Amino acid sequence: MPAPAPVPPSSLRILETKLNPPAFVATQVPRTAISEEIAAATVKLVLVRAPAGFGKTTAMAQIRERMDAQGIATAWLTLDRADNDVSRFLNCLAEAVQRIGVDEPASHAPFDAVAALAALAAHDSPFTLFLDDFEVVQEPAVLGLVRELVEHLPRRGQIVIGSRSLPDLGLGRLRARGQLIEIDTDRLRFSLEETSAFIGLRQAHAPHAAAQPPQALPADLLSQLHRKTEGWVAAIWLASMALERHGIETGFIERFSGSDRAVADYLAEDVLAHQPPEIHDFLLRTSILRQLDASVCQALNPRGDSAVILEQLAAANLFLTPVSGDAGGEVRAWRYHSLFADFLRAQLARERPGELARLHLAASGWYESHGRPVPAIDHAIEGGDHPHALTLLDSYAEQFLEQGRMRMLARWFSAIPEHQLREHPFLQLIALWATCFTHGPWDAMRLLEQSGCLDSPIPEVRANAHTLIPLLLAMEDQHDAAYEAGRESLARLPTGLAFAEGVLLNAMAHILAVRGDQREAQRLLEAARREQGNSTFNRMYTESLAGLFDLTEGRLRQATARLRMAVDSTHAVSYNHSHGNAWAGVLYAGAVYETNQLVQAEHLLNVYLPLARDVGLPDHMILSHVMRSRIAFHAGDIDAAFQALTELEYLGHHRQLPRVVAGAKLERAHMLLLQGNGPASRDELQRADDPELWERERRQRLPAHDLDYLALARARWDIAFGDARAALTVLDAELHAAVAANRNRRALKLRVLRALALQRAGDLATAIEEIGAVLQAASQEGFVRLILDEGPAVGTLVHRYAAAMQQEAGAVAPVLRSDPILADYLQRLLQVLGPPPSPIDAEAPSGDATKEPLTRKEIRVLQLLAEGYSNNAMGEKLFVSESTVRTHLRNIHMKLGAKRRTEAVAIARKLGVIR
Repeated sequence: MPAPAPVPPSSLRILETKLNPPAFVATQVPRTAISEEIAAATVKLVLVRAPAGFGKTTAMAQIRERMDAQGIATAWLTLDRADNDVSRFLNCLAEAVQRIGVDEPASHAPFDAVAALAALAAHDSPFTLFLDDFEVVQEPAVLGLVRELVEHLPRRGQIVIGSRSLPDLGLGRLRARGQLIEIDTDRLRFSLEETSAFIGLRQAHAPHAAAQPPQALPADLLSQLHRKTEGWVAAIWLASMALERHGIETGFIERFSGSDRAVADYLAEDVLAHQPPEIHDFLLRTSILRQLDASVCQALNPRGDSAVILEQLAAANLFLTPVSGDAGGEVRAWRYHSLFADFLRAQLARERPGELARLHLAASGWYESHGRPVPAIDHAIEGGDHPHALTLLDSYAEQFLEQGRMRMLARWFSAIPEHQLREHPFLQLIALWATCFTHGPWDAMRLLEQSGCLDSPIPEVRANAHTLIPLLLAMEDQHDAAYEAGRESLARLPTGLAFAEGVLLNAMAHILAVRGDQREAQRLLEAARREQGNSTFNRMYTESLAGLFDLTEGRLRQATARLRMAVDSTHAVSYNHSHGNAWAGVLYAGAVYETNQLVQAEHLLNVYLPLARDVGLPDHMILSHVMRSRIAFHAGDIDAAFQALTELEYLGHHRQLPRVVAGAKLERAHMLLLQGNGPASRDELQRADDPELWERERRQRLPAHDLDYLALARARWDIAFGDARAALTVLDAELHAAVAANRNRRALKLRVLRALALQRAGDLATAIEEIGAVLQAASQEGFVRLILDEGPAVGTLVHRYAAAMQQEAGAVAPVLRSDPILADYLQRLLQVLGPPPSPIDAEAPSGDATKEPLTRKEIRVLQLLAEGYSNNAMGEKLFVSESTVRTHLRNIHMKLGAKRRTEAVAIARKLGVIR
């Protein structure tokens, strides 16, 4: 393939158009009532929702001006289709966040999306973030991120969203909490007074107004116009342009009727038909552009002076909305109002169907000559010029592939006819790689088998096609078959495509690690590192694997550093993380979760869980859904915790991945155990018991089951509900095997369970000694959730260890004094755990010992409390306020004689009030 040309960074000016609202125009009518309502509101979210042409953006811009005048920091972001790429959205959001006044971190770490969101959530000054054209966002990961952003806004933070459609942002919950204001179509319609003001402003600023004062519109005609347009701003605007031409004496208003889309088309056509030929021609020719500036317009309109025409249209208040300017405030770029853009494109297709392709080709050529291959390829494809698109892709696709821009490549290749793509065999291979990392291994395998690449007469194509097979088989959870195919592919190296060779080396390193050949895996990983060249994608892949190996061997700090580098690997090249970065993102979220940074881990999961789900990586699907479930459980949102596991189980069935199904059942058993529901937990373990699956897991080192596998889960159950001594026998055997295999993280988890088993068996001194050894080892690397995820029982044991450490005469006290890392670590653990539970009197109250009986609602609160629900979640379940829940809890504590929640639950269980 030809050497790819360098892709220049995105133009700062283009970014500025996204970060600035439309410039003020003289004919804007102040929406005072709306602006005042929003400025005075204390809600989290303002949704401005209406079809095109109702003035959403103008209203939002005026709200922003009002807030700026009040000293409230604001930021603006206009979204487009490309923002469905998670990383592009996050980077643009990070740029906007900095304009609010959120400072970059003092360290040299990049001010990335997660850091920006965390800084925004902690910002203590009032601010409002505006997100316009939100209807273009369809990507679940982006929607989830915005939902999370809204949920965690600080008290004086607010988001204003403009959208044509109802966004999936959990509006019902916000509405119920009184945290949402909705400005809908009816609120945006012009009143009669606003219609009059708009017509007056239009007349006053018409090009001929100075020479010929306009004739005022009589009240009866104004009333008719308002009634017939129903306050639809776009229709009033179009009608005003028609009136300027027809005059008020022609009966135009009397003939005009209706207010639907046909009216807009009629009025636009009426206005367009009376433009001079050069304007008419300019409008149609440039309608294919998403943004207008003089130079690109000139390429599409070579016979006219585009700069002069743009200035004329802007001066006449026709069609254009300004989107950017220079430092002196002079407008340099515009866009067509969305209604007019749609109309003009349809009109172009009707009037000049043969010209559409030529215009797209001209736009493509202009962008190509200015070093902007992405819009160049977009226009070539939109114009149906697939051969030219393929020519451009011949030059740039390999570089985009190395950058990991898989979603963009997949979109392009899906639009190109298969028979034309077959004429470019190397591009066909790149299309297969893009499909693999966006639609998963099953679609990619099917297309690979249909493509003919495996039997291509071109040796390089044939060799490259075979490099895909081991990766696809591994992604389908067939590691043994992947190993055999990978050995054959390694023998075919070199193939002529550096990207494919790098992926093969990385994939085989992972496959060998799963098979337990850690030394050979490390050797291939070093080879991949030497061969990755400029491929940011392969750099991400290599560092992710290295981080995973570190994590398995217990080096959490080094793993976190590697995984963070892997996640950030594409920032220097483009806005775009690829789907492949779900590989790094989920693992990095796991490292962050392990250190108990739950908010940051949840932010990361909002980005990467949907990507892992779409690509279908089994271990990543399990890890991400289990993490989401545990975070929700920790927050007391039990419904969300179970929902995450139900989704995981469904995915496993849908994709025929038994290990994914079993992973969901194992975690559900763990959750039920933490709720004290022994029988249900045991039933889930029995349903997860697939002997063939767990025998394979015993032979392999699968990332999702390093800490969660059936033997460990059964030992955990025996500790809580069964024979703790029998559990110790199992744990000792598992611990011996883990240490022998250098699986130090697993060994640490097994020692936590061993300490719990000793505590349950009554050997408290040995249990404290064991947990002390665990804490000393864990403190060196910062493991937290590995310990805390075992629930209240481990909290009791940690408190007992801490108490022993505080005894001056104790033999272990010097250990704590001589190890400041352990002392600090223990202090942080105790802060998370809270005060130790009060010991419940051995003589529990009898069934009639309560001072007064519990009400039915109080018993229900106790049941939810026992299941782990937070106050807020209980309020939502019971349809009461959080203060009402607190009142119920006070009454429960008083009636049961309890001081804490855990004590109340324990007493209630002993009384038989709850199970």
